[in-house]
Amino acid sequence: MSENAPDSLIPYDEIVQEALRAVVGRVLGEIERTGGDLPGSHHFYITFKTGAPGVSIPTRLRERFPDEMTIVLQNKFWDLEVNETGFSVGLSFNQIPTKLSIPFAAITAFVDPAVDFGLQFQAAVTDIAHEEHENAQNDSAGSEGDDPDRPDDDGSNVVTVDFGRKK
Repeated sequence: MSENAPDSLIPYDEIVQEALRAVVGRVLGEIERTGGDLPGSHHFYITFKTGAPGVSIPTRLRERFPDEMTIVLQNKFWDLEVNETGFSVGLSFNQIPTKLSIPFAAITAFVDPAVDFGLQFQAAVTDIAHEEHENAQNDSAGSEGDDPDRPDDDGSNVVTVDFGRKK
């Protein structure tokens, strides 16, 4: 494409973002239908904007993660409920059971390291200033630290889709 290309009157970026967030919804919906059982070694890292409209998390977590938070769905989660606009799930943080509700529009990354699959999204919330924070760690096994295979957020508006396979 040339640099002289006219601005599109069709919001392609928004359409693609919405379609890829639907992938997250479909995957989580499949897990919900199986009673919350993750097949094989699948597990998910889901990063979302804590200040996005519709996000419901306890104040203690919002204070700890004022901008962005990553949760892990692996061993210890419950009451996964998925609808057209988002999902809710129960997780334990420092042995405190917690219910989170997250709209798909708040999600900035979805990664399944078991199969080297990852999606990155443009932040749906532009009025929240970025602040450095710790990574979220719920009490599930394997959630310690960062995932080295997780794509970096370079701030671009390009969606990254990685369909590579482990060898």
